[in-house]
Amino acid sequence: MKFKEQIYGMKAYQPGKPIEEVQKEFGLKEVIKLASNENPFGCSPKLKEFIKNNDINYAIYPDGYAQELRTAVSKHLGVEENQLLFGSGSDDIIAIISRALLYPGVNTVMADPSFSQYSHNAEIEGAEIRKVPLKDGKHDLEKMFEAIDENTSIVWICNPNNPTGTIVADEELSAFLKKVPKEVLVVLDEAYFEYITDPAYQDTLHYVEEYPNVIIMRTFSKAYGLAAFRVGYAIGQADVISKLEPVRAPFNNTVLSQKVAIVALEDQEFIKETVERTERAKRQYEEFCKKHGLKYYPSQTNFILFEVKTDSDVIFQEMMKRGFIVRSGNALGTPGFIRVSFGTEEQNSKFLETLEGVLKEQGALV
Repeated sequence: MKFKEQIYGMKAYQPGKPIEEVQKEFGLKEVIKLASNENPFGCSPKLKEFIKNNDINYAIYPDGYAQELRTAVSKHLGVEENQLLFGSGSDDIIAIISRALLYPGVNTVMADPSFSQYSHNAEIEGAEIRKVPLKDGKHDLEKMFEAIDENTSIVWICNPNNPTGTIVADEELSAFLKKVPKEVLVVLDEAYFEYITDPAYQDTLHYVEEYPNVIIMRTFSKAYGLAAFRVGYAIGQADVISKLEPVRAPFNNTVLSQKVAIVALEDQEFIKETVERTERAKRQYEEFCKKHGLKYYPSQTNFILFEVKTDSDVIFQEMMKRGFIVRSGNALGTPGFIRVSFGTEEQNSKFLETLEGVLKEQGALV
């Protein structure tokens, strides 16, 4: 069969292990998953009531244009409806953008390490991938600008960055956007936007109006706690969005996902509470790292990347045996570190107590 040559040797995205698989493998009654940056506080309580009291006709296709959701998001953000593109999670938006702008002969620039789906989709489309190493865990925008040439099609900026959780300060971003050629699309991936509390970050929506070559991606999967429903969206100038719309698969958001996203958007009190609880969780981990002299990156997300002073895979396995699923830095391009999603206060305390014991067993702590 005539598969694309670049597909050979590629591997599918490897998510964190499912709870059920870990329970079965190690004979555990309780497993706490802290690997996929999900919201440990769930979603808006209004959703359960909505789902309980609203019937869905499962035989009817969803609205392919997501009109009701489109209207709700446009009002929430203060943008025009035709400036929005909806996808089945941010991954779908990344695939749409990549399919529309990447092909053999062009290149795409991104930080390293950063979200793996940028390079994954670029590889599928046969584009050249230019990875620019992070500087102290942050995007090195100067070096990324130097990597741009006449064949560059897309620059990806993950802000905050996954897996380090760091942000690009507005002053740096503004200077960068002024220099980037107008024919190069700059994608600001803001999946963790709602969690940002650092004043060095400023809302980026105004850049969409100032620069036709800027697109912002956001999602309902993280702070809104709707990862199971797969709703992501992009904001750009209407002309750019209109060129991406034909690439989008029809009916890519389900009837139910569109409706629950509207309900979730209306409950901003839940988002405020989520951010406050996440900040408290962050302090638990930062205090642990400071206590034991472990390097960590200052996170503006619902996860933290910190060193374990030993083999990341060993810590990953030992913690999994004890009922905790995290991500090994070896899988993220950050060996010697682990990435941990924040849980509830009780879950975090249990995890850190267990981790302390494991690190001592491994000789990483004295």
